[in-house]
Amino acid sequence: MVEHIPLELPDDPKLAGNITHFARALRRAGLPIGPGRVIDAIRAVEAAGFSDKRDFYWTLHACFVNRPEHRTVFAQLFRLYWRDPRYLEHMMAAMLPAIRGVQEDRPAQAAEKRAAEALLDGAEAPPQDEEEAPPEEDALIEVDASLTMSSSERLRSLDFEQMSLAEMAEAKRMLARLSLPVKPLPSRRAMVSPTGRIDAARSLRAALRRGGEMQQLAFKKPRPRYPNLVVLCDISGSMSQYSRVILHFLHAVSNAKGAGWAQVHAFTFGTRLTNISRHLATRDVDAALAAAGAEAQDWEGGTRIGASIEAFNRDWSRRVMGQGAVVLLITDGLDRDAPDDLARHMQRLHLSARRVIWLNPLLRWDGFAPKAAGIRAMLPHVDSFRAGHSIASLEELAQVISRPDDVGEKARLLAAVDAP
Repeated sequence: MVEHIPLELPDDPKLAGNITHFARALRRAGLPIGPGRVIDAIRAVEAAGFSDKRDFYWTLHACFVNRPEHRTVFAQLFRLYWRDPRYLEHMMAAMLPAIRGVQEDRPAQAAEKRAAEALLDGAEAPPQDEEEAPPEEDALIEVDASLTMSSSERLRSLDFEQMSLAEMAEAKRMLARLSLPVKPLPSRRAMVSPTGRIDAARSLRAALRRGGEMQQLAFKKPRPRYPNLVVLCDISGSMSQYSRVILHFLHAVSNAKGAGWAQVHAFTFGTRLTNISRHLATRDVDAALAAAGAEAQDWEGGTRIGASIEAFNRDWSRRVMGQGAVVLLITDGLDRDAPDDLARHMQRLHLSARRVIWLNPLLRWDGFAPKAAGIRAMLPHVDSFRAGHSIASLEELAQVISRPDDVGEKARLLAAVDAP
């Protein structure tokens, strides 16, 4: 619930200019706002009036917000701009380095730092009081850094939803350097080798060319065979922020040399299934994700996990699931379909794959429990259940993706489901 404080208008209000500046801040925070929406907002405020802050809030909200995930950013920017001085002071502290030995009153919530960064673009730190002036150069300062973390270490554990624009850009650069190695699978096919098992057929053919005299033995070893990586990524409204970052990571995986995967097949789903494999093969990451976003028309919409997995099993499973494919399922499990149908489709997917690994950003909560019906239906039909909300969680995935004994949090959550 948004709290509103009384508006105090200046003697010479410039409302149209203020609304324009507010719209620019929203655009810097990621909302798709053009000149047409700004003009509509000014006309709407002129028609609705400016006497009550609640009416003013919802008037601008109707003009600037058309996606659920933009509501939080709009609310934070509205409080910053129209104007809560204590809230502005808190967000300035969140944006600027703190060296005064005090902690923030509370951690920044989702989208707060992005909102503050958009509104305070180019702002400088407020001047310090004389009591807080920096010490003289000859003063000795002792700082206990035993429990401090570097910026990169902090960024590794930071939730993607909590990142500012600059932090998100740095996170994408870190993910571009992250690999997802896989070990080869056992194969019956053999290849020439200087050591290994004796290749009797090849040795005899060489001897026949020399009149039956066998001068040396030929050897062979199993040919390495690498599996396919099949990615099913949820792009519904509740998963959009995480999906964008993880697709950035998958683009690096699909274009990495020496990672070992035979092929990388990527699919997005919200209300329908979309194959974006050919788009991720584009070398330029921005062009690849822009083409994938244009292909997936249901981005940031509803969720139909069961119907999407059914479509994958029916139309794509036989094409891409050969050679012991590993399936990476990225979703929060919040589905509107019937749980029984979802469980049946997940069971078929599990039987077709060598391993099914489920990445769920909801595991970022310490007290997470499988209460949703969709999560309960899917959980028994995955091999590993892991978090997927930060760089550290993706690094852990890279370490265990080739371990057949890894189950992640599946055992603990299954025990919670079975508990009375």
